[in-house]
Amino acid sequence: MRISLLHTIDGNRQVFEHAAAEMGLRPEDLRHVVRADLREAVERAGVVPADIKAQTREMLVELADEADAVIVTCATLGPVVAEIGNGPAPVVRADVALAAWAAESAQAGEKIAVLCAAEVAIEANRKLFTQYASDSGASVDVIHVPQVWTLFKSGDMNACLAAIASAAQDAYAAGATVVAFAHPWMAPAAGLVSDEAGHGKRPLDSARAALRVAMRRAGEAATGED
Repeated sequence: MRISLLHTIDGNRQVFEHAAAEMGLRPEDLRHVVRADLREAVERAGVVPADIKAQTREMLVELADEADAVIVTCATLGPVVAEIGNGPAPVVRADVALAAWAAESAQAGEKIAVLCAAEVAIEANRKLFTQYASDSGASVDVIHVPQVWTLFKSGDMNACLAAIASAAQDAYAAGATVVAFAHPWMAPAAGLVSDEAGHGKRPLDSARAALRVAMRRAGEAATGED
């Protein structure tokens, strides 16, 4: 199986490689393309400019030509996927895969807590997770953790991951049934979440979520299933 991934943060490569290894994939099964310039252009403009959308579409179609599935790991670029239509291979949005997984994991009356570090992504995550949780009857609480974003940008990943794990434990203690990490680079913090309260759960991350969907959809495409 060949899965191509379009990243805008280089550190996400290792996150997805680790998740892939846990799921039985080999390093050679993944092809990583990092385009930090796309994210930087969006940050400068404050929106996704037309030329960035066009570049993203072209890149995704090119990757799909040489893969069984493609994953877009950047939520900002994710909406471009809808503009591609039926391509040569399935294209998966990591943020959508995570929202769907969180909804599947919760039942009516339960609470999904989404830890979001970047303020600019709060409303988009609230809208996305609420959309997918509506059928399950679960509520969604997007929790802004600005200290995590500050630590991430400073490069202090040990302190950053510890802060994420602490926020996840607080969310469980506050009654969340499901905790989801809004950003792929948060994934390593899942292993640091203690189970002092006995909840026996692991936070969901978009790396595992996206790879689950990509593997399933690639398999369906290979067998001709809808």
